[in-house]
Amino acid sequence: MFSYLANPQRFLKFARIASPVFLALFLITLTLGLWQALIASPADVKHKEAVRIMYVHVPAAYMAMLCYLALTIASFISYVWRHNLADYGARAFARIGLVFTGLCLITGSIWGRTAWLTWWQWDGRMTSVLVLFFIYIAYLLIWSMSEDKKKAARYAALFAFVGLINIPIIKYSVDWWHSLHQGATFSDFDGEGLSTGHLIPFLLMCANYTFLFFWLSIEQVKTDIKSAQKNRSFKKDQSNIKIEAY
Repeated sequence: MFSYLANPQRFLKFARIASPVFLALFLITLTLGLWQALIASPADVKHKEAVRIMYVHVPAAYMAMLCYLALTIASFISYVWRHNLADYGARAFARIGLVFTGLCLITGSIWGRTAWLTWWQWDGRMTSVLVLFFIYIAYLLIWSMSEDKKKAARYAALFAFVGLINIPIIKYSVDWWHSLHQGATFSDFDGEGLSTGHLIPFLLMCANYTFLFFWLSIEQVKTDIKSAQKNRSFKKDQSNIKIEAY
């Protein structure tokens, strides 16, 4: 599948079908998810209406890590096989991951102020997510600082491999160190499984964020492919002008 889509023209054909499908799925799950999260789902016994923040915050945290895993896989493919499409994908995942991580930090602070009476606490999970935010920024800066895109791809891939160490730290920080956070996502705030009323909006928002990720990734890669094609066309035109002038 990847070898088929590694061809830019094939990817653009795939994108013409896949992009509107993922956009439609995103809009459907967004409508259902917001209705469930804001209206249909009950308030939590302990956290009352503030529980609704978690329907935005937890899926954002999940997507922040998923984007980085996707970025690392794309970086590995780029490093080993040197596919330009893998580079486009890695950059797209980094941009999207940065936004999701920022959303996770913002909504987490709002939740912390409501539930723990503090906007910020330097516990393991909060700190490691903040580190992830800066890793995303550093990764994108590596791409932007070098005019030689082949070298930039190599350096960015190596940096992505090192940054991967932070993902299990985020995942297991609650178990390793004392933390304000609860444990597993599917455990509620009193240590029991999520009720159906809380589980449905949570799953819908996770699906919604996932479809958004796929749609944005496809659109970002499409933009990068078309930009590269325009640059090659421009350079070819400039070369022809110089030859004619000579």
